[in-house]
Amino acid sequence: MGAWPQAQPFASLQPQGPRGFGPEHDLDSAPGTIGCMPAFLTSEIPAGNELLALYDAVGWSTYTADPERLVRAMHGSHLVLCARDAGTGELVGLVRTVSDGQTIVYVQDILVAPTHQRAGIGAVLLDSVLQRYDAVRQLVLLTDDEPGQRAFYESRGLTEAHDMAPHPLRAFVRFI
Repeated sequence: MGAWPQAQPFASLQPQGPRGFGPEHDLDSAPGTIGCMPAFLTSEIPAGNELLALYDAVGWSTYTADPERLVRAMHGSHLVLCARDAGTGELVGLVRTVSDGQTIVYVQDILVAPTHQRAGIGAVLLDSVLQRYDAVRQLVLLTDDEPGQRAFYESRGLTEAHDMAPHPLRAFVRFI
């Protein structure tokens, strides 16, 4: 296995313009506070070793079992936002989307290192996605079936598919 790619600015990997990666969507990388943690957001694809450490920390072994595939998935994403510890620069959270940029956005991954959970980082990451895609008709994500997950996403304005009004929706998935 070769060396991991270095962290790269995400905007340099994606076209500018209609996909939502012009200067109007750039992040202020200056350290500040995310939730109650001194942290900052970046729009980048982290280095492979950072990705593996974060995905491993949250127990997402399906991703860490094939590190090269994880890196390729990041490069194929429409948007990748990272939360970094302001003191150390450590990658402590990430959200990534798959989208056409116009009618649908799928939140593929949102994760926060266990040592930084319950500090508002996940909320800031998701709120940043919601803001960037505010004109996109559909935002979709799948998550674990636990009460804390549902409460978190509902607190951000999302509705579980079968609870949609006036007509409930169905979601269908296939995992291989």
